[in-house]
Amino acid sequence: MTSSVPRLVIAAPASGSGKTTVATGLMAAFTARGLAVSPHKVGPDYIDPGYHSLATGRVGRNLDAYLCGAELVGPLFAHAARGCDVAVVEGVMGMFDGAAGEGELASTAHVAKLLRAPVVLVVDASSQSRSVAALVHGFASWDPEVRVGGVILNKVASDRHEALLREALDSAGVPVLGVLRRAAQVDTPSRHLGLVPVAERRGAAVEAVAAMAAQVSAGCDLEGLLGLARGAGALSCAAWDAAEVLAPAAGPLMDAVPPPPLPVPSLGAAAPKPPLRPEGPRPQVPGGLKIAVAGGAAFTFSYAEHAELLTAAGADVVPFDPLRDEELPDGTRGLVIGGGFPEVYASELSANEPLRKAVAELAFSGAPIAAECAGLLYLCRELDGLPMCGVLDAGARMSERLTLGYRDAVAVSDSVLAGAGTRMRGHEFHRTVVEPGSGAAPAWGVRAPERRVEGFVQQGVHASYLHTHWASEPGVARRFVERCRTS
Repeated sequence: MTSSVPRLVIAAPASGSGKTTVATGLMAAFTARGLAVSPHKVGPDYIDPGYHSLATGRVGRNLDAYLCGAELVGPLFAHAARGCDVAVVEGVMGMFDGAAGEGELASTAHVAKLLRAPVVLVVDASSQSRSVAALVHGFASWDPEVRVGGVILNKVASDRHEALLREALDSAGVPVLGVLRRAAQVDTPSRHLGLVPVAERRGAAVEAVAAMAAQVSAGCDLEGLLGLARGAGALSCAAWDAAEVLAPAAGPLMDAVPPPPLPVPSLGAAAPKPPLRPEGPRPQVPGGLKIAVAGGAAFTFSYAEHAELLTAAGADVVPFDPLRDEELPDGTRGLVIGGGFPEVYASELSANEPLRKAVAELAFSGAPIAAECAGLLYLCRELDGLPMCGVLDAGARMSERLTLGYRDAVAVSDSVLAGAGTRMRGHEFHRTVVEPGSGAAPAWGVRAPERRVEGFVQQGVHASYLHTHWASEPGVARRFVERCRTS
C-alpha cells in the first residue's frame, strides 16, 4: 500500500526556536482553509499534541523511532493521516538531536527520512543577521538524505532586520517561506515539565492557537508550504491497524527473553499491603468489558493507540476524571492511569476520598491496573504529604531534579502487562521521587543509562515511572484485556 499524503516536517536548530508556534499555527491555518490536517509530533512528548488537536480537530499523534522502532514510523503515520489532505509533523529538540548515544535514532532528521518528507527549518533570528546563511547552509548540507526545502525566520525585529536576513539567505540556496515577528500573544506558559497542557487552560489555549494561526497566515507563504508538502516522496507501507496487529496470526500474547541479572533492592520492613478483601474472581457484569481510563486535567498523558488497541482487544474503554468523579465507571473490570500532573492537583485528588477508596478497593480485589508515572504517584500512600490511594506502600514527593530520557528495560516480574523477560523501550520524564523506588516484585529492570530496578508489581497492579508505547508490543494490550476478562 502506498501513502501519498502531502507532508511537511517542522524542524529547528535547537529547542526554543519556535517549532511549536510554527507547526501549530500552520496546522490551524491549513485547517481554516478547509483542509483535513493530520497532526504529528516527533518523540515522546504528550503536551504539544494537545495543542495540535486543538488546531486541527483531530487526535495529535506521536512518531517515535526509539519507542516504537523505525519500522513503525511509516505505518503509524499512514494510519493517522488516512483520508487527510496534508500532514504537519513537529520535530523535537534540534533537528539532528536524537536518543543519547544512538546516533540519529529518533531525531527529527531520522523521522523526516523515514517519512520521505521535506523539512522546513525554523530559525530564531533574534540575535543574528548575515550569520543566518551559514547556519541554514550547515543544516541543509549536513545530511544529503534530509531535504531542507525552506526556512521560516522567527522573532524578526523589523523590516530592516528582515531585509538583512533575506539578503544573506539569497546565497544559501534555501528559500524563505515565512517571516514571523516577535509576538507575545502566541507565547504559551510553561512550568516544571514544559508547556501547560491544553486541558488545564482550554480557553486561553484556544486563543493562543488562534493567535498562532493568524501570525503564520500573515507571515508565511501557505501556498509555497503546501506545494513543498506535495513534493514529499510516496511511502510504500501498509497503514498500522490495531485489529490487524492483534489478530491471532500476529503471535502469542507476549514473547519473553530471559532477563539479565539485575539487583533487587531489599525493602526491609516495607511490604505489599494486604488485600481489603480476599482475592478471587470478580462478578461478571452485563455488557462490554469495561476498562476505565483516567483523564481530565491531572492525567493528560496518553497515546491514542493505547485506547485503540484496548478496544481492538475487546474492551469498552470508558474515560473518567479523578478530579471530579467520585466513583469509577459502573462495571469497571480494569483501570489504566497514565501520565500527567497529579503534583499540581494533589489537594484536589486527595480531597476526592470516595474515588481514592474505590481505586484502592479495585486494586486489592486483584483487578488489573496499569499505572504510568502520574498513575504511580496516585497509587502511592501519599504525595507531598497528602493522602493518595494507598495501594502502594510508598511515598511520593516533588524533587528539584529532573529525570528525563529514553530507557531500555526488561520486565523483572510477571504482570498484567508483560511476562518476565519481556523487553521494551520506554521514556521517563518527571520531577518527583517515589520512596522506595521499587517493590518486592519490581516492574522493570532498566538497562541504560544505569542498571537498576524500578516500579511495582503487586497482585493485579503494574505501576512504574516508565512511559511505554504499546504499538511497539501490542501483546501488552491483549494481555491486559485478557487479565481483565479472567480476574
